[in-house]
Amino acid sequence: MESWLFLGLIVAIAFFAKNQSLLIAVLAVCLLKILPNADKILTTLNQKGINWGVTLISATILVPIATGDIAFRDLFNTLKSPLGWVATLCGILVAILSARGVNLIAQSPEVTVALVFGTIVGVVFLKGVAAGPVIAAGITYMIMQAVQLFVAK
Repeated sequence: MESWLFLGLIVAIAFFAKNQSLLIAVLAVCLLKILPNADKILTTLNQKGINWGVTLISATILVPIATGDIAFRDLFNTLKSPLGWVATLCGILVAILSARGVNLIAQSPEVTVALVFGTIVGVVFLKGVAAGPVIAAGITYMIMQAVQLFVAK
């Protein structure tokens, strides 16, 4: 019963905060929870969901390459600018940090509660987005803003 109350609270928060992604995610989990064999389904999602999500995000990022919107020349041109180098380094940094984070969650699963809570607070109240590659772009943006402030002086 407590899990339903917790999920209901998250639905209400997502609804009032007008956060469609979180609302869809919570409603999907609620739907899965009422299906027969819900325990097996939710266990599988819990164990493999992050990998599926990373795969989906990776596929989404690769779509512009598949459609021809991004080609090798774009990569080479990007690496001619400080923005391209910072973005590349941030992508590497996020990949390394994500690997460490996955290991942390495996070693200390109890940290997941705080991570989920922090993500919900960040998404709902601070207008954040729960997505890894976007973190790399955000770090890139912050670094480039700092560089521009430094160069402007």
